[in-house]
Amino acid sequence: MLCEGGFALMETDEMNFNILANAAQALKTNGKLIFTTLNVLYPLYHSVADFINANSNVKLVNTFDLLTFRNFFTITITDDLGKEKNLQCNERYYASSEITWLLKSLNFKNIAIHGCNIGDFSHNNPLTSQNFENVSHCSKKCY
Repeated sequence: MLCEGGFALMETDEMNFNILANAAQALKTNGKLIFTTLNVLYPLYHSVADFINANSNVKLVNTFDLLTFRNFFTITITDDLGKEKNLQCNERYYASSEITWLLKSLNFKNIAIHGCNIGDFSHNNPLTSQNFENVSHCSKKCY
């Protein structure tokens, strides 16, 4: 199981692919992989900054890049001493077709991608533009 922070926060698409490749190598035959990613449909229809600012105690200013599906942003946090700090970050959003291609290229089978919301990772939710994240599950092919 990989949560969104363990996958889409890598600096390059190649690094993200290597995470999935390492998971494929580590899994036994028919082993299951479950992971979440940020849903690219969300920023196409909504403000990511509004979502983050409404659901956390940090202030977010962001710029979503339509060519790379990366959200570049600055988070302002206040440390324990009351000092504000600005962190420069970026995250990769994924389309379900990209995830499917990545997993198929690594010989995964039974690929399914569902929409998820904060605290709700059910496989019964269809993926829509209302979901900030998606959850993918698949299994390693037999050889």
